[in-house]
Amino acid sequence: MENNLLRRLKDGDDKAFEELYDKYGEYALRVATAITKNHATAADVVQETFIRVYHYIDNFDINKPFEPWFYRILVNECNRSFKKHHDNLPISDYLENSSMFAKEDDHEFVEYQYLYEAIENLKDIYRIPIILKYLKGFKEAEIAEILGINQNTIKSRLLKGRQYLKLALNHYKERSLGNE
Repeated sequence: MENNLLRRLKDGDDKAFEELYDKYGEYALRVATAITKNHATAADVVQETFIRVYHYIDNFDINKPFEPWFYRILVNECNRSFKKHHDNLPISDYLENSSMFAKEDDHEFVEYQYLYEAIENLKDIYRIPIILKYLKGFKEAEIAEILGINQNTIKSRLLKGRQYLKLALNHYKERSLGNE
């Protein structure tokens, strides 16, 4: 079905573009919000991403998977946005809009919130691969393709990112136990 949609898009079918947006728009917004840490910036990034997809769809090889190509454009747009703006807001936008969390007074919610704050505080070189792998479910090879870097570099950054998160979560647990 996706190849048919992409063929129609390459043929200039505006309805196909709407279908593509319906299929990827919300997901792209969540990814961009997690990366930029700002919902308004993320919305702009997603809009620019779809504009680029529209303009460069003829360069896309229909025999290759679409998602890594799309998300590489999305991440590149996030990086362009970082260069233009330095007005990052907390990842709380992502937390508030996520259906995976329970009520705010729930202990599990507090743990997830701390995890997201820890992710937010990671350097971009660790945070973006962590988000793409663990929050968005991409494979390491896909992340390497999206970010345009070697797969071993991705593995290294994921390992280092997990180590930083483990330290942060251990610190949180020590503080929590001290308050009981």
